[in-house]
Amino acid sequence: MSKPQNDSLFEAPPMGEQERMVEAILFATADPVTVKELTGRMPHGCDPAEAIAHLRKRYEGRGVNVVKVDDAWAIRTSPDLGFLMQKETVETRKLSRAAIETLAIVAYHQPVTRAEIEEIRGVSVSRGTVDQLIEMEWIRFGRRKMTPGRPVTFVVTQGFLDHFGLENARDLPGLKELRSAGLLENRPPPGAVALGEKDDDEEDDDQTELFED
Repeated sequence: MSKPQNDSLFEAPPMGEQERMVEAILFATADPVTVKELTGRMPHGCDPAEAIAHLRKRYEGRGVNVVKVDDAWAIRTSPDLGFLMQKETVETRKLSRAAIETLAIVAYHQPVTRAEIEEIRGVSVSRGTVDQLIEMEWIRFGRRKMTPGRPVTFVVTQGFLDHFGLENARDLPGLKELRSAGLLENRPPPGAVALGEKDDDEEDDDQTELFED
């Protein structure tokens, strides 16, 4: 009886070697990488998902960790050692109050339309505010809503999640995280609008009611 032929002419590298490959790709790539992208880069027959599981376990408790960002993976500094990186920060980009509130509303209510953002804030949203957040790659266009006029929606990006060390949009930053990122000072929390104050998108108003979502 003849021996059965192999299903493939190529044998996948040992799992230890696959771990090294995944480690090299994640280390050299600034942006998070999906399993699909890893599969396309690695030799035929590799299982990058399993390699990530092994690699993630191996990095537990180390100075850097293998973390999930949305549906992708990256090597990032352990959160408790972030203070060591402060000297490497060249510039902190501060957002206007209007931009912070718009960003917070998108994050907490996505997918959300411009009209819905304005309804929550209580004031109009300037095109410049939205353009700034899009240029920073913190929000992007989502699917059009199935309502009259088919308005476009906005959602947060993978870059936003990566910046705050979030796996998904359900784990959103609070005041402490926003302040540590230099995006918020002693002002009302994201999503809260003091309508009596003047910001980039509104004129002076006699109202003093605090509107929280």
